[in-house]
Amino acid sequence: MNPATDTPPAPEHAGRPAEVPRRGAARPRVARPRVGRSGWIAFILLTAPTLIGLGVFKYVAIGWSFLLSLSDARGTISLGNWVGLDNYRTLLADQAFRDSLLQILLFTAFIVPVTFAVSFGLALLVHRVRRGRALFRTTFLIPAAVSYVAASLLWKMCLFNGLPTGIANMIGGWFGAEPAAWLQSTSPPLYWIVLVTLRLWLQVGFYMVLFLAGLQAIPKELYEAAALDGAAGRRLLTGITLPMLRNTAVAVLLLLFIAAFQAFDEFYNLFNSGLSGTGAAPVQTPLVHLYNTAMGSQNYGLGSAGAFLLTALIVGVTLLQGRLTGFGRSGE
Repeated sequence: MNPATDTPPAPEHAGRPAEVPRRGAARPRVARPRVGRSGWIAFILLTAPTLIGLGVFKYVAIGWSFLLSLSDARGTISLGNWVGLDNYRTLLADQAFRDSLLQILLFTAFIVPVTFAVSFGLALLVHRVRRGRALFRTTFLIPAAVSYVAASLLWKMCLFNGLPTGIANMIGGWFGAEPAAWLQSTSPPLYWIVLVTLRLWLQVGFYMVLFLAGLQAIPKELYEAAALDGAAGRRLLTGITLPMLRNTAVAVLLLLFIAAFQAFDEFYNLFNSGLSGTGAAPVQTPLVHLYNTAMGSQNYGLGSAGAFLLTALIVGVTLLQGRLTGFGRSGE
């Protein structure tokens, strides 16, 4: 063998390109662990309580409630006296129910943008804090863990009780204002101040934390690059912060709308629990009206029909808002 011209034979695999499996070729099977009989028994035992609970107390209850809405169920939850859609027609013709829908629409139209703006503003302020951010976040979030019933009674009996010794009237007295009956039908309707301040105190901290999480997820490099181009202040807010928070803002709006339409505890405990005395403001939400219908009059068929009407309203508003904002589309 001439060393100048002859080279030793290369190994069979040397220099050979890796084989690429042809399209349609059978792929090697990957061995999957088999679940034995004891594994399936353990799975069933662990999941059965949850599945049975969901099935009986949620899905069966929803189906039974829908059947009740199609029957004349007065003082009983048994089925049999079918009336079709008469309960729905009766409820839509009820002036008190229509007034409750108007009340909740007014409440939603005001409380949603106010809560959104206040929570977003607080999130911007807390995000700029360098030290003690966790303390501020926890402080604002604590009211979200307070019961709506307890907070409503606190607002009614201490802050806005209508007495000269009430906290709100005492503060107003320092500025020469006369004691006001906050929870009674007056002109102007001062009870809206009670409702708005109560809802803000309970919810602002929770939505502030959501906005704060979105702000912390924005890459700092974007702000640094914009600062090099001379952007500052409002230009950073409109050019980087708001576009990057779009999905968070849409999700917060959805949650705010749903929470507003489901308002019950504060309205019931402030006005309808029998503690407001005479002259109480006739403020009802659809849930309060349906509760009084189902529990007070024991007309469970009419109450069930109202529950499904309110659910349809919430679903319709949610889908419309998602459609307008493009929430949930691919690539958003």
